[in-house]
Amino acid sequence: MALEFDLTPKYSEKVVEGEGGEYRSWSSTQLPILSHTKVGAGRLLLHPRGFALPHYADSPKVGFVLQGNNGVVGMVLANEPKEVVLKLKKGDLIPVPLGAVSWWFNDGDSDSNDDLEIVFLGDTSQAHFPGNITYFFIAGGGSMLGGFSTDFVKKAFGMDTNEEANKLVKSQNGVLVIKLDDTKTLPKPKQNEPNNNNLVYNNLEQCLKIESGFWSKVTKSQFPFLGEVGLCANHIRVEANAMTSPVYTCDSSTQVIYVVSGGGMIQVVGFNGKLVLESEIKAGHLVIVPRSFVVSMMAGHEGLECFSIITTPEPVIQNLAGKTSLMEALSCEVLQVSLNVTPDFQQNFISKMRLTSNSIISPP
Repeated sequence: MALEFDLTPKYSEKVVEGEGGEYRSWSSTQLPILSHTKVGAGRLLLHPRGFALPHYADSPKVGFVLQGNNGVVGMVLANEPKEVVLKLKKGDLIPVPLGAVSWWFNDGDSDSNDDLEIVFLGDTSQAHFPGNITYFFIAGGGSMLGGFSTDFVKKAFGMDTNEEANKLVKSQNGVLVIKLDDTKTLPKPKQNEPNNNNLVYNNLEQCLKIESGFWSKVTKSQFPFLGEVGLCANHIRVEANAMTSPVYTCDSSTQVIYVVSGGGMIQVVGFNGKLVLESEIKAGHLVIVPRSFVVSMMAGHEGLECFSIITTPEPVIQNLAGKTSLMEALSCEVLQVSLNVTPDFQQNFISKMRLTSNSIISPP
């Protein structure tokens, strides 16, 4: 009996909100396909001077900057003795490996409206609750230190009194996102340090401009640090009424698609050639495409922009249509008998496909 998946696109749900911004996520309760495919997602919004407290997670993930040019991230990688501080702007891709501690800050003017927004897509196969990225905080309400007894904290940090120990763990009662006043300063990014430039990759600067849109596929070959999270990232923009070629993954990987802007229609075909999803998609929607399922999207009148991950560092993707597609690779004779069409029809449909479709996007 075939498995049934509900792939309906979903918006994120609010987890926490404060003066400095908010964090939203997609849960496996809301979207059960997340736990089956072992992927997770969340979205961080920081207002100017908004600060996300230092934390680590049980899942590796990739952050993609949706908006804002005043972003700062600080990160302490596992087994590294120093914090690295990086500047972030719209279009930046920033991997966050398993075990890394990170903090995030919008360094914009407090009087401006320049929000920093980042979507995180990750692999939850090692998570405590597959389908959900669980965070552990170093400071603030619900911090890991706050869970220890006063005696343990005092001993661990060499403090003399209980008052000192309580001040260490209880002075900050903010949860996840707080707002810093203008008198507070944080470390500035040091882009002149050689390694720092290898930790962020800008999709908008590296994209391949093609007919009816652009496309950026980033693997560990182009961006070695991405290999630390074991994922591949894609960024695609499709002009109005154009569509993406029907594709599927040839390996065991899952695709997680976040709609950045615009909208359109999506179709996903699964077991036994059944159309398992036909839905309108809008900015803010998350869609999961299980392994081997075929997906295609058609942009609406505003166009369509999507960011996605595939849960392998070097995915094998097959197009069903286009100049470098499966249909192009199969012999004429096999196509004729498989489709039960005449040689003339087969030649006609192949020639039309070559004229109207490249390997990624079909024009309107």
